[in-house]
Amino acid sequence: MRALVIACLLLPAAVPVSVSRAQTSVNDDRFASLNAVFEQHHRSETAADALTIDEIERIALAANPEIEVAARRVAIAQAHVPAAGTLDDPMVMFRAWGVPLSQPWNYNQSQNMFSISQALPGRGKLALRSSVAESSVTEARAELDRVRLDVRVRARKAFDDLLRAQDEIRIHDEHVGIARQAIEAARIKYAVGKVPQQDILKAEVALTRVAEDMIRVDQDVDLARARLSTLLGRDPSAALRVRGEHAVLSKLPSLQALQDLALQTRPDLAAARAALERSHKEQALAKTAYVPDFNFSAGYMLMPSGSSYRNNYMIEGSMNLPWLNHRRHDSEIAEATGRVTQQDAELAAMRNAVFGEIQEALVETESAQKLASMYRDQLRPQAEATLQSSVIAYENGKADFLDLLDSQMSVIDIDLAMLQATASFDAHLADLELATGGSFEEFQKSPAEVKP
Repeated sequence: MRALVIACLLLPAAVPVSVSRAQTSVNDDRFASLNAVFEQHHRSETAADALTIDEIERIALAANPEIEVAARRVAIAQAHVPAAGTLDDPMVMFRAWGVPLSQPWNYNQSQNMFSISQALPGRGKLALRSSVAESSVTEARAELDRVRLDVRVRARKAFDDLLRAQDEIRIHDEHVGIARQAIEAARIKYAVGKVPQQDILKAEVALTRVAEDMIRVDQDVDLARARLSTLLGRDPSAALRVRGEHAVLSKLPSLQALQDLALQTRPDLAAARAALERSHKEQALAKTAYVPDFNFSAGYMLMPSGSSYRNNYMIEGSMNLPWLNHRRHDSEIAEATGRVTQQDAELAAMRNAVFGEIQEALVETESAQKLASMYRDQLRPQAEATLQSSVIAYENGKADFLDLLDSQMSVIDIDLAMLQATASFDAHLADLELATGGSFEEFQKSPAEVKP
């Protein structure tokens, strides 16, 4: 169809070439700035290898600095687990009793004691401390999963933005070609007096608007490329291109299915559950405050010279009396219990917020899907039919040149709008996956691709 339109635009080329050249030279300066914009636009295109969405996600998950930070937090939490379940360091001691002040160097006249001691916490305390530390690891891993999900979704959205901008460039290039052909055809007809100068001016305005759009699209490309490169752990100014297609699912999962999926896979819910579990263990640990701790010591004593028994040994045992300090321990237990109820309320509030996010994302995704389907199934065919009718009318002398140009531009504008709608669907679909906490590819059956 577009080839047919181009051929129709070139029909007036049968007039003398000298007239066309003369008319073209008059307006060369007027288009110098526009040509500079188009040339700059093409120079901004990079020759870097194009990456697919799967490659983008793989690189992002492997090289993103935020993921590295979260992974190190997991490593730190794991390193703490063995320490939490071990005894305190044993203590060694030397003590000299009764050293004469008049002879402070004379240890033969003092009681010299060498001992070693070990503190032993009450029954069950070490296991609970270790369990609390393990819950912290689970919480850190859930946070790592949340960061990975966030980075993956942001990378997908940046990929979609860059892909959309690249597709817009392709469509605008077609727009530029048609606009230039229209200007040339209008100049030729004007040179032989078949059309008024207004046709040339309208065609020039159309080309100027394309140049204006090119500046915006170039900006979108640069911004999307910078965001995506940052997520990939690369220099934001690095060359980067992507390849792929936008697609609209034929059917989205139900709200109930998405909610069930979120309860199973959403990382921040998993982190909240791990935090609640840790609070329960901390509460149990606080209740062991009334279990006494012990300390045992054993040592060797060297008595002063002349003693009947100069070589001796000693043993010692001690324990704390927590029942005499119930005010402190009751306060600690009450604090731990309050933390459990707080975590439980936070988990319920988070679950409610997650369901709200899923509902909002699902509504926006369904709306974007309907809009994209309307462009694909209704507006696009209608615009093509209008263009075909305009071509036939123009060939039969029943429509003027600007009607034909408007019909072609309408097709291109609808292509751009359809591209925006499908890109919007992809973005909302990524938000929906973020709200549910993971991909739901098992729901994606028979996707209907929408190609601009």
